[in-house]
Amino acid sequence: MSRPMRIGVLALQGAFREHRRALERCGVEVVEIRRPLDTGDREYKGLITLDGIVLPGGESTTMGKLLTDWELLDALRACGRIGMPLFGTCAGLILLCKEIEGAGGTLLDQPRIGLLNARVRRNAFGRQLDSFETSLTVKGVASDVEAVFIRAPLIMSTEECVEILSEIETSEGLFPIAVRQKNLLGASFHPELTDDIRFHRMFLSMCEEWRERKI
Repeated sequence: MSRPMRIGVLALQGAFREHRRALERCGVEVVEIRRPLDTGDREYKGLITLDGIVLPGGESTTMGKLLTDWELLDALRACGRIGMPLFGTCAGLILLCKEIEGAGGTLLDQPRIGLLNARVRRNAFGRQLDSFETSLTVKGVASDVEAVFIRAPLIMSTEECVEILSEIETSEGLFPIAVRQKNLLGASFHPELTDDIRFHRMFLSMCEEWRERKI
């Protein structure tokens, strides 16, 4: 009998508990990541034992610094490079992206995984008071996905290898807010803050494919 699927959730800050609950509702085992799982594993820090990893919201600069301090940033990048599914929401999306810009469009130099070939703008929708909820069509998920935006980032541009799953109309035009690049999945919003677990199920289908390839 095969073991249950094991999904890691980065638990440094943000809505990691909500992600955990959503994943457990999907019937998988969840491992909260705060430190390396195996300090003897120089490349992957034990993360390779997982079937996928969720990067939740929070403050991307702080999260990047903590990941660097605990030698997890390179390990996450190594996992992503060999095909392990990584799912970033809000700040987690920012960590995945190759380029990060501030509100004025200036490129920022901050720690990141940087595997997602996209440029993202931090806090693109303004302050927390400007947060909102809406229903979205997300390719591969549903036409009525509940989405919560809290100081959300916006994907400003993508390369051809990035599949756009959902877009939103802003005062500057139409921009992606959910994307996939092979084993990388990113969303500007917080699916974990709703009762809708379909987005998580999509991620888990990616993890199942990866798991079968590993075996």
